[in-house]
Amino acid sequence: MDESPEPLQQGRGPVPVRRQRPAPRGLREMLKARLWRSCSCSVLCARALVQDLLPATRWLRQYRPREYLAGDVMSGLVIGIILVPQAIAYSLLAGLQPIYSLYTSFFANLIYFLMGTSRHVSVGIFSLLCLMVGQVVDRELQLAGFDPSQDGLQPGANSSTLNGSAAMLDCGRDCYAIHVATALTLMTGLYQVLMGVLRLGFVSAYLSQPLLDGFAMGASVTILTSQLKHLLGVRIPRHQGPGMVVLTWLSLLRSAGQANVCDVVTSTVCLAVLLAAKELSDRYRHRLRVPLPTELLVIVVATLVSHFGQLHERFGSSVAGDIPTGFMPPRVPEPRLMQRVALDAMALALVGAAFSISLAEMFARSHGYSVRANQELLAVGCCNVLPAFLHCFATSAALAKSLVKTATGCRTQLSSVVSATVVLLVLLALAPLFHDLQRSVLACVIVVSLRGALRKVWDLPRLWRMSPADALVWAGTAATCMLVSTEAGLLAGVILSLLSLAGRTQRPRTALLARIGDSAFYEDATEFEGLVPEPGVRVFRFGGPLYYANKDFFLRSLYSLTGLDAGCMAARRKEGGSERGVGEGGPAQGEDLGPVSTRAALVPAAAGFHTVVIDCAPLLFLDAAGVSTLQDLRRDYGALGISLLLACCSPPVRDILSRGGFLGEGPGDTAEEEQLFLSVHDAVQTARARHRELEATDAHL
Repeated sequence: MDESPEPLQQGRGPVPVRRQRPAPRGLREMLKARLWRSCSCSVLCARALVQDLLPATRWLRQYRPREYLAGDVMSGLVIGIILVPQAIAYSLLAGLQPIYSLYTSFFANLIYFLMGTSRHVSVGIFSLLCLMVGQVVDRELQLAGFDPSQDGLQPGANSSTLNGSAAMLDCGRDCYAIHVATALTLMTGLYQVLMGVLRLGFVSAYLSQPLLDGFAMGASVTILTSQLKHLLGVRIPRHQGPGMVVLTWLSLLRSAGQANVCDVVTSTVCLAVLLAAKELSDRYRHRLRVPLPTELLVIVVATLVSHFGQLHERFGSSVAGDIPTGFMPPRVPEPRLMQRVALDAMALALVGAAFSISLAEMFARSHGYSVRANQELLAVGCCNVLPAFLHCFATSAALAKSLVKTATGCRTQLSSVVSATVVLLVLLALAPLFHDLQRSVLACVIVVSLRGALRKVWDLPRLWRMSPADALVWAGTAATCMLVSTEAGLLAGVILSLLSLAGRTQRPRTALLARIGDSAFYEDATEFEGLVPEPGVRVFRFGGPLYYANKDFFLRSLYSLTGLDAGCMAARRKEGGSERGVGEGGPAQGEDLGPVSTRAALVPAAAGFHTVVIDCAPLLFLDAAGVSTLQDLRRDYGALGISLLLACCSPPVRDILSRGGFLGEGPGDTAEEEQLFLSVHDAVQTARARHRELEATDAHL
């Protein structure tokens, strides 16, 4: 406290007194304390653990039926009505029988009701995951000896010649397909549960929104391409691997003359009705209390027309076929298949986790509550692990159904139970009624559901104007998804996002600051007019962290803007070349600078400044290379008689500077008080005061 008046006499503001930090515990003590907390058991701890794992046990006790029940029942019924046609349609994407999509929708809703922390997210079948599951299923079917051009809904699809892989399981195409899907789903869920246990919910934050939008766009084009053969009623090979979209389009063009007229007419009518209904629903959604169940109406009418018109027998139109009722006995996924699809499951786990967490956080922010990312990982993971034994495939949160759920008055996840009840009714009684439903109608439902994702292409120009780097991530991810594969698109998006982040930190914005009139504020002199540069002082701002990848750019920018390469100038002085621009008689490196008059004489005449102030407000962090760069810079400037001051350093930056030895030259806090300042204005005023003292001392001598 006795030192505080001294800085005030030098023109500086009040100096804050640091709190005495407690001594940090060692690693052994910290691990011991955490282990003790984790292993300690009591009734309260057990109850809290159960409530954390099953959040429904907590919020159900606070449920208010008079306020919540009507909205939950209404939204649950609407989502259930939407789920039925989508579940049957998305079975085309996954290459599985419709009954498995219904199983997936039923069990996912019940499990997320118990374990989810979001009140509004709808978890179930998701088009992107269905596409990724279908690609893995098609690949494994082809390797097992099945015809990849046949679909699981097609009669006779189980009659292919088997190789050893499928023969060991003693089942046909549909049986082998669901074995592959459940093995993939179990591995996906295990990855997600492991991420939740290890508290890796933050990993999904590295999948940026442009990456997710570009991935959705590219995957939507792939889905659209895969459904064109159903819209046209043609049989073409199911291509795999890079170039699948291009090869499929070429096959469609070659087979266009073989299109089924009945399927083409049906697809045209259904697309027109569905698109018109969606546009009207979007335009008048503020007047509609509930969205129109257009998909269900179209499917019901199309089923009746197909049944009574005998479209399959008369025109050869493909239909859904037999959909059994009831539940199948549980079955453990095949371990050998789990090993084969382990790598594919990583991509599914990452995509499902990213979409689920981002949607949960989005709805939580808009409705004023919080979610736990790690618990969301556990919930979505369990929605995959447990149903994998019950003939289900991978699920995650879906944006479209979640928006409908919110718009129809959903208040809690009790609406998921109502939706599961609707699906259960179809599973137990109504499923066989869809026997004559045309597959072209199901393809229309899938294509129309892609409308929102495909429209994101119109956001690209706006994104380019706002951030070209984000636009490149969007375009690169979408293009790789379409031209190579969805997994490669996801990997390309992650790489491009990391490169974009690295590029932004490697070459951040730099500027020389000048004073705004007579105020105590400083801004970029190239951006604003009428700013007053401080005589003899250069204020430099580096708009990013200082670390090993950008330390050279930091020095180049500083030397370029100030017009003085301190490193080269100091090296020349050391080699005896002081006559090239620096006054003679300077001290050798590491020597005491002597009297203050000598310091003033060392200022380069051509530089025109005696102090450099670095505005550290944008400096998020430093590493060892950054601290070493500042130390070398201070040494070089010191050899030329120029002072280096730092302003607006955050506490973490101060700590790094202190631990790195940058502030270790003076006793106590003297070094910090002489080099670190709370504001740029304090640093500038102190620099000018010190220079005036040096000039006065020199004149006196």
